Amino acid sequence: MLQIKHLTLTHRKDLRTLVEDFSFVLNPGDKAVVIGEEGNGKSTMLKWIYNPDLIGSYCQWSGERSGDPGVLGYLAQDIAAEEKAGSIYEFCAASPAFHDLTPRELGEIARQLRFPAEEFYSDRPVGTLSGGEQIKLQLGRLLFTRPGTLLLDEPSSDLDLETLRWLEGFISGYPGILLYISHDEALIENTANLVLHIEHPREGKPPRCTAHRLDYSAYVRRRDAGIAYQTQQARKEREEYGKKMERYRRIQQKVEHDQNAVSRQDPHSGRLLKKKMHAVQSLGRRFEREEETMTRLPEVEQAAFLRFPPEACLPAGKVVLDLRLEELRAGERLLAENIRLRVMGGEKVGILGPNGAGKTTLLRRVQEELLPRRDIRAAYMSQDYAETLPLDRTPVEYLAPEGGTAAETRARTFLGSIRYAREEVSHPIRELSGGQKAKLLLTKMMLDGVNVLILDEPTRNFSPISGPRVRQALAEYGGTMICVSHDRRFLTQVCHTLCRLTERGLVPVEREELEE
Repeated sequence: MLQIKHLTLTHRKDLRTLVEDFSFVLNPGDKAVVIGEEGNGKSTMLKWIYNPDLIGSYCQWSGERSGDPGVLGYLAQDIAAEEKAGSIYEFCAASPAFHDLTPRELGEIARQLRFPAEEFYSDRPVGTLSGGEQIKLQLGRLLFTRPGTLLLDEPSSDLDLETLRWLEGFISGYPGILLYISHDEALIENTANLVLHIEHPREGKPPRCTAHRLDYSAYVRRRDAGIAYQTQQARKEREEYGKKMERYRRIQQKVEHDQNAVSRQDPHSGRLLKKKMHAVQSLGRRFEREEETMTRLPEVEQAAFLRFPPEACLPAGKVVLDLRLEELRAGERLLAENIRLRVMGGEKVGILGPNGAGKTTLLRRVQEELLPRRDIRAAYMSQDYAETLPLDRTPVEYLAPEGGTAAETRARTFLGSIRYAREEVSHPIRELSGGQKAKLLLTKMMLDGVNVLILDEPTRNFSPISGPRVRQALAEYGGTMICVSHDRRFLTQVCHTLCRLTERGLVPVEREELEE
């Protein structure tokens, strides 16, 4: 059992409370997902559970971890640069438990991971592995210690569809406690049996942290139904209260009018009206107390709001891209041959394929073709946001480079609509979460009126709360979009055309292949 008691996490720099008085219990067999908007403290909480020293440099905390969770295994979002430069064997050997495993035990771990056992002893640099292989290697090093509890921070990032389905099976079949963060809604729906939700409902209000022993779909349905009922009840009470107040004001005005009109020669009527006014005032105080007990409109965290301008579009007959490549290479390595990609105005093309197939390499070739064009306005979102974002500048400076009060006010308005906290708009971009950086890039494209989007894994860092709104914005976008993605919801709900990159080129994909 893993028990968290009264956990509070506060950012040292701006004293913003990320998590407040959060308590929950996890038992063996629980598959608990942590959800919430980008920057709400999900990763910080996971780090604290594993080792509070990991957050000491930027976060104050109070609370207690208790129970007997067994050995804790923690998977970070990224492998450290020095470990990527080292060999697979050196990565594994960094865990003392690796040397105590028998060949049979190591083979069993490899079987669980569908990872070749001999690779654990390989001299191959870790950085040359695909995203899916790196996740499996990290999980392998955790399993060497026979953990009772796994803490996984974004294990689904950068995984191809085949590896995502494997990960779903791994999570579902894990016998111990498993607590994870993921932005893949399909994976969450297929694996989680407990939902931990960190919400920051409104600026200046404390965060709300809740635990729900439900699968994700049931939780969303119950939450939406509760919000709808509370909203309906609150509006009904306010409507009835408004009618009462209108009657009250009419009575009050009549008594005031009668008081003003009564003759001084009629003191008896004056005394009666004075008593009547006292009764009216008493009724008013009762109505004030009644207002305080009325059902409140629900305070819920709103998802990011994005909407591209209608003029960011292209005519359907315009040929945006007609790419022909006899070979696609990464250095000396041949990735694919005979690539043909023709894209028309307003078309949304989704490219998928296994990790390491060359999708990002292909997308880079596409952006080299399109960014210099004068007849279109194209923009590129790389997986590595540092390629395009000025990390030392603030979000306001990035969206309003020309400066000036009007431009900065406009930038702050848009940042508020994508759920930036007041403090975040003045932080250097490098301090933002991956999801906040992704929203910033899309907002810049929106403000620039871009009519061709070239996107590499655009939804990989969006929470399940913002994800549907981002998909809706991109589905309604009138321009052309060429993207690489492993997000099943995004591919089926946004893209018109799907194709898989293979060694023989791009081949069409039917939507049925992506059914969950």
